[in-house]
Amino acid sequence: MGLFDIFKRKATKPEEPKPVESETSEAPLTASEESAISSDTSVDQTSVVEPESSSNVEAQQSSEVDSQTAASTESLESESMVSKLASQETSTIAEQSESLASEDSNESSETETSKTPVEVDSTETSDEPEEPVADEPEDSVTEEPAVAEHEEATYEKGLEKTRSTFGSRLNEFLANFRSVDEDFFEELEETLIKSDVGFDMAVSISDQLRDEVKLQNAKSKQAVSNVIIEKLVQIYDDQGKDEDNSIHFAAQGPTVILFVGVNGVGKTTTIGKMAAKYKQQGKKVLLAAADTFRAGATKQLQVWGDRDGVEVVTGPEGSDPASVVFDAVDKAKKENYDVLFVDTAGRLQNKVNLMNELEKMKRIIEREIAGAPQEVLLVLDSTTGQNALTQAKMFKSSTDVTGIVLTKLDGTARGGIVLAIRNELHLPVKFVGLGEQVADLQEFDASEYVYGLFKGLVTEEG
Repeated sequence: MGLFDIFKRKATKPEEPKPVESETSEAPLTASEESAISSDTSVDQTSVVEPESSSNVEAQQSSEVDSQTAASTESLESESMVSKLASQETSTIAEQSESLASEDSNESSETETSKTPVEVDSTETSDEPEEPVADEPEDSVTEEPAVAEHEEATYEKGLEKTRSTFGSRLNEFLANFRSVDEDFFEELEETLIKSDVGFDMAVSISDQLRDEVKLQNAKSKQAVSNVIIEKLVQIYDDQGKDEDNSIHFAAQGPTVILFVGVNGVGKTTTIGKMAAKYKQQGKKVLLAAADTFRAGATKQLQVWGDRDGVEVVTGPEGSDPASVVFDAVDKAKKENYDVLFVDTAGRLQNKVNLMNELEKMKRIIEREIAGAPQEVLLVLDSTTGQNALTQAKMFKSSTDVTGIVLTKLDGTARGGIVLAIRNELHLPVKFVGLGEQVADLQEFDASEYVYGLFKGLVTEEG
C-alpha cells in the first residue's frame, strides 16, 4: 500500500462512537440507594418464593366471608397492584445491577438475600477491591493505540503552520485556475518552490503532471488540488523505497552517535531529548561534551545530563575536542555503556580546518570501537528552508552523514523541506522536532508526516 493510499484511509477514518453505558457507570450508587435496593430485593424474593400460599389464603377468605365490604375488596386489589409494581421495580433494578456487576458479584448477591444484613455488608466490601484487578488487562491492551494516537496528534499539531501555509498558497494558485495550459504549469512550479519542496522536485512534479490523464480530466479546483497532492506524495514515496529511518545500534559494545551541524540548529537540545528517550527505554547512556569552543556549551549539556540522570564527559573550555571524545569512548567501553552521544561544535561546511577536526574525532572513534560511529546525524534547522538543504549537500560531500535530524518543524511554515531532502539528497530523516517537550522529538514516520502535512487539503467531491 502506497503512502497516498495510507493517507486517504487515515483521512476518511470515521470517529469511534462514544459508549452509551458511560453515563450509568460514572454515577456510583449511594449507601441509601444500596439499602433501598437490598430491601426491595428481599420483598420481591418473598413474594416470589411463596406465590401459591398467598393465593390460597385469598381463596379461603373469599369463600368463608361472603359478606365482606367493598372497601376490603379494594384494599386487597390495591395490595396486589403494589406487589406487582414492587416486582417490576425490583426486576428493573436487578437488570441494571447485572450490567454493572460481574458474574461473581451476581452469585454473591443471590446468597446475600438469604442472609442477615450484617452478612450482606461484609460480602459486598470483600468483593469491591477485586474489580480494578479485572480492568488492568484492558488498560494494557489499549496502551499501544494510545501511543499511536499521541504520535498522530504530535505530527498534526507540529505541522500546523506548514499545512496552513501550503494550503493557502495552493488555494491562491487555484483561484486563478481556468484551464490546464503552459501558464498553469509555470505558476505551479513557482508555488511549489515557495513551499520549500525544492526546485528539482517542483520541476519533476510539473513535468509528470503534463502527461497526467487525471489532471487533463479535472474540471474543478478541488479535483486539480487532489491530483497535485497525490503526485507530490507518490514522488516522495517512490524516492524512499529503500530508505531506512531507524537508528542502527551495535550488536555488541557501545553504540556511538556523532552529531554535526552549524551553530544554532539545536544539536545540544536534540542530544538531551534523545538521551532522555533512550534512558526511559532502559539503556545506559553517556554524553560527551566535545563542543569546547562555544561559551556555555558544556554547561548546557551538563544541565541536560542532570535532568536526564545521565553522566557527561567534559574537558576544559578551549581544549582539544578530540581528547574529550577519547575519554568518553574509553569510559563507555570500560563501564559498559549502551549508547554514547557526542556533541560537537557548530561548524560551517566550507571551513576546511573545522571539517578536518571533525574527521579527527571520527578516526579516534573508529580506532577505539570497531564499526563506530554507527550514526553520524546532521542536525538541520527547518526554519532556514532551502539554506538547510544547501548545508546538507555540503556536509554530505565532506563527511559520511547517515541521517538527518530536522528541528523546529513546529515553528515554521517550511516543513516541505522534508520532501526536498529525500528527493535531492537521498538521506533518511531519522528524527523530527515537533515541539519543545522531550516527547515532541519523534522518530520520523513518513505516513504520519504526509498525513500531518496534507490533512484536510484532499477531499472527495460529492
